[in-house]
Amino acid sequence: MPINITMPALSPTMEEGNLAKWLVKEGDKVAPGDVIAEIETDKATMEVEAVDEGTVAKIVVPAGTEGVKVNSLIAILAAEGEDVSAAAAGGGDAASPQTAPAKQPASTKSEEDAATKSGYGGSAASAAGSEKPVEAAMSEASQATAPAKSEGGRVFASPLARRLAKDAGIDLASLSGSGPRGRIVKADVEGAGKAGATQPVTSTAETAASTAPASAPKAMSDEAVLKLFEQGSYELVPHDNMRKTIARRLVEAKTTIPHFYLTVDCELDALLALRQQLNAAAPMKKTEKGDAPLYKLSVNDMIIKAMALALRDVPTANASWTETNMVIHKHADVGVAVSIPGGLITPIIRRAEEKSLSTISNEMKDLAARARSRKLKPEEYQGGTTAVSNLGMFGIKDFSAVINPPHATILAIGAGEERAVVKGGEIKVATVMSVTLSTDHRAVDGALGAELIGAFKRHIENPLGMLV
Repeated sequence: MPINITMPALSPTMEEGNLAKWLVKEGDKVAPGDVIAEIETDKATMEVEAVDEGTVAKIVVPAGTEGVKVNSLIAILAAEGEDVSAAAAGGGDAASPQTAPAKQPASTKSEEDAATKSGYGGSAASAAGSEKPVEAAMSEASQATAPAKSEGGRVFASPLARRLAKDAGIDLASLSGSGPRGRIVKADVEGAGKAGATQPVTSTAETAASTAPASAPKAMSDEAVLKLFEQGSYELVPHDNMRKTIARRLVEAKTTIPHFYLTVDCELDALLALRQQLNAAAPMKKTEKGDAPLYKLSVNDMIIKAMALALRDVPTANASWTETNMVIHKHADVGVAVSIPGGLITPIIRRAEEKSLSTISNEMKDLAARARSRKLKPEEYQGGTTAVSNLGMFGIKDFSAVINPPHATILAIGAGEERAVVKGGEIKVATVMSVTLSTDHRAVDGALGAELIGAFKRHIENPLGMLV
């Protein structure tokens, strides 16, 4: 029997992905564990491995296709000894009893069982339910015998036609296809654009607003927004998966989590002096470019450690809220906001309270580099118990960060700057950093939040304790 290869769910909340690249071609033999494709999610590009042995009989979804739904057919594998042509013709629905999804990266049971294992890269079910996933693009071969519109209302079009329609803001449902059995092709989209007989595609925001409760404010549609600006005075940049996910999760966080904020000023002079001493004492290692220090601590590395120790000292604040339980975490897994092209991701330093500053520093450099190249594994950015967002390097004095579910806290770090402070009745100059703790009031109330940020301030201002 032919074996179907389907789009894998690379994280518990993934709904669709982009098929970036095929690493095999039709006729190639594969064995379990062979890497056959690269899939782009909203946060990373991940390799997909074959589960079964056989020959690639048919590639159903071509490389470069966007918005392929999880569990949709992407290729057909001929089993060992099976005729390849027969497998290609008999795959799809006929082979569904023998379906074998591509191997997924290992995940923990908690990632599979609960929505609490989602970082900025995953969407909670309540938010995801308000957005209809984009229909998976089909290959030319699989569409050759399909009508443009099925009984279920699905529009069949070539991948190129879909992309052109998306860029031009054309509703495919309004077009009549001239391809085989009514399929929409490139010429149909171009003809509709010239004739002007098109309707704007409903935006994600408009779709979500239309399904929201009547009391919720409705977002402006694309058409309504564009009418406010002179034609030709703007450029349309379509949202990618990352930006859509960030938008959805920020709306979820700000509308479902009761935020409150606590701000303190921390003096940094002792920490800066200790950092200088530790970096000067770093042992050297051999590299291709010559000798280099084994570590180079940043202020942010020490902030991560201080936040982890504060959660160790105030364990009831190291929590996540669910509808039935308060989840009290045994370790401080600190997510660190990293800006990447098109969005934001929070790689996690696991058990940060147990790690040395040099270990945290080297881990953070590795995670940040792989985050920017979209090479993080889901387990490296999903979950966590708190987060740190630092805009001090941009000269920002203070700000309030949005909590990243399932966390109950996030710490916003401002710039360290010289300020006048009063000590013993005298005005002196000190390097001061303002930090703001955003807190989920359901899990951490005012007094507990004040205890947590007080513990953080104590570790920052007495940094030698972080070395013990």
